[in-house]
Amino acid sequence: MPNTPRHFINLRDFDADLLKDIIKNAHQLKAQKFNPPQLFKGLSLAMMFDKRSTRTRMSFEVAMKQLGGHSIVLNKSDIQLGGSESVESTAQVMSRFVDGIMLRLSDHAMMEELAKHATIPVINGMTDISHPCQIMADVMTIEEKLGGIQGKKIAWFGDYNNVTQSFVDASEKFDFEFIAAVPEDIIPTADKRCTVTSDAKAAAKDADVLVTDTWVSMGQEGKTLDKFWPYQVNSGLMALAKEHAIFMHCMPIHEWEEVSQDVAKSPASVILDEAENRLHAQKAILAWCLEETGVVV
Repeated sequence: MPNTPRHFINLRDFDADLLKDIIKNAHQLKAQKFNPPQLFKGLSLAMMFDKRSTRTRMSFEVAMKQLGGHSIVLNKSDIQLGGSESVESTAQVMSRFVDGIMLRLSDHAMMEELAKHATIPVINGMTDISHPCQIMADVMTIEEKLGGIQGKKIAWFGDYNNVTQSFVDASEKFDFEFIAAVPEDIIPTADKRCTVTSDAKAAAKDADVLVTDTWVSMGQEGKTLDKFWPYQVNSGLMALAKEHAIFMHCMPIHEWEEVSQDVAKSPASVILDEAENRLHAQKAILAWCLEETGVVV
């Protein structure tokens, strides 16, 4: 392995052309879905989770297996990370066993600490402040459905969370307009890279994409929802968007809170395509991260 492994932690750390190349490869790998190239033959990926996971676990595990590799699933109770062993030691030992590590951890600082000491690629499957793999799949989906993402207006509704922050990162790399409609009391004051408003209708006006996420993430059970109801993506908001507008949601959906049932199940909803594209986008991310092992991208 090289002295500087190819980590995939935050979109803002990458050159725009590189991210576009990864998306291009994702489209190519999707086209080979039923005859996948065996890029990862002999390679292993360790996958570490501190919370329940459906899409992240399945997409990474299937990605490795379809392309000829192997995956090992480790839950928080299975390993020493954050326990009696230091993050540094865990990273160093795992670097001797496997070819890459995918982490789905709440603690972003712990992920970056592990990447600092690992000599193999570390991939951010999700933290409390960043969800880059999801956004790569979302960009891929928008390109499929709308023919491209440059210059499009993407409107976000509800909470200002890890997915929102990664969308802001992506807007700079892929050159699209991003506007977030969130309750007044959670409008961020530090980040001025996108437009944030408390006016949901203004955000939806002439949007190409309407996107939301659950208002209650794991660990936030009992959270008061009253202030979020004006930001539900429903037929009223969809009617303000462009005629071709699509609806996106990274799932799981809290039925029927952040999105109404009629929108989630409408022809405008691309949530299942979006979910599938996690698989193909992550194949391409893995291929880039593991290229130094001899993978031909």
